[in-house]
Amino acid sequence: MPLLDPKTWQSVRLSGGESDVVEPATGESLGRLTLATADDVGAASRTAGAAQAAWASTPHFLRAAVLRRAGDLFAAHADELREWLVRESGSIPGKADFELHVAAQECYEAAALASRPAGQVLPSEAPRLSYTRRVPVGVVGVIAPFNAPLILSIRSVAPALALGNSVLLKPDPRTAVCGGLALAAVFAEAGLPEGLLHVLPGGADAGQALVADPGVPVVSFTGSTAAGRAVGEAAGRQLKRVHLELGGNSALVVLADADLEGAVAQASWGSFFHQGQICMTTGRHLVHTSLYEEYVERLAAKAKSLAVGDPYREQVHLGPIIDRGQLAKIHGLVEASTAAGAKLVAGGTHRDLFYRPTVLAGVDDETPAYAEEVFGPVAPVRSFSTLDEAAALASAGPYGLSLGIVTRDTALGLELADRIPTGIAHINDQTVNDEAVAPFGGVAASGTGARFGGEANLEAFTELRWTTVRREPADHPF
Repeated sequence: MPLLDPKTWQSVRLSGGESDVVEPATGESLGRLTLATADDVGAASRTAGAAQAAWASTPHFLRAAVLRRAGDLFAAHADELREWLVRESGSIPGKADFELHVAAQECYEAAALASRPAGQVLPSEAPRLSYTRRVPVGVVGVIAPFNAPLILSIRSVAPALALGNSVLLKPDPRTAVCGGLALAAVFAEAGLPEGLLHVLPGGADAGQALVADPGVPVVSFTGSTAAGRAVGEAAGRQLKRVHLELGGNSALVVLADADLEGAVAQASWGSFFHQGQICMTTGRHLVHTSLYEEYVERLAAKAKSLAVGDPYREQVHLGPIIDRGQLAKIHGLVEASTAAGAKLVAGGTHRDLFYRPTVLAGVDDETPAYAEEVFGPVAPVRSFSTLDEAAALASAGPYGLSLGIVTRDTALGLELADRIPTGIAHINDQTVNDEAVAPFGGVAASGTGARFGGEANLEAFTELRWTTVRREPADHPF
């Protein structure tokens, strides 16, 4: 029996307009759903708040069991969910399988959080027991984007639930099924009590209502830096805690001793995986001058060899861009870059939403596709002569998310990484990596630091409470 039934999506519990679930590769409607309004967000917040206390008091092993079953269900329904990821988000099957794997692992790791030690016993100057303990924050708001819809929803939803919270999830309306309704269906089948997870697909008005709602003390937002600034500002006015995982323009630094064939393989994956629609995408290729010309030539040849098309009906390396607005932004940056003097070595063309992997050479600080986050399959390549220059170039710009360094001298790679401020660094790997056990987050315009994974999740979705206990009431002098 299918996990997801399009006939049930036009929920009577939501009151917004109807919206098509669109397959970007074909423009075909895969179903229709009802969007959430600001009033729907408020109603969901009240329901979630009322249900949360009973869930928080549920024994930890029962909460953990729900999370483990949810992890198993992502595997049990993999064929169905893979198809939704491919068709709705434009993922190639391998990328969809990776999302499903990570989703299951996020649930298993979250299940382990439920039984983590909840606090510490503290020394005290007074005759009393003094200790700390972690308590749920209450209702957690999660706002997730379109590009890795399942991963970027589950990595907040799963730990928040495991730690005793209820959740309001607002997925991007372009991927509301694989980034929202799929999670609701999995957790319902896993035995999560009603009222704890509310999926609210909607636009900016629904997101603004979620951030503003007084019943939502913590918000986890993944998206663009511009939107993240607005979310952070709105949350700050209410003194809400907000976790921001934002954009990037990550550098891959190829040192003079690098194996060129391996470096180009890393570079191609880093820039072209999922059409470049990844926050960690390699947006700047910094290559030692001794390797630069051959690197550009080989990367262009690789780009020209990659198949672009419908990932559901063809075997391809790249699928479609999510929509025409995103396509226009990508192509506009490429055209502006060539107009500013960059050399188009490969790509720069598209058929419908299928954009060819693109390589630009001769870029500098003023090249738009080098200076800005493109969020598309574009690889700008720039040369450097010294390690000092490489460090300065990689550190420049507003972002600080991920970093890759390719070198045969791993100690030198680590030394260079220490000079470049990023939340993530990989030696002899490209910039796009993710694991459920690892902290994830950026610095500067890329976000508010590592939030996902292990201890970071514990801190994100609980409050630390100090408690003391005396045998007799304290005797105070007045």
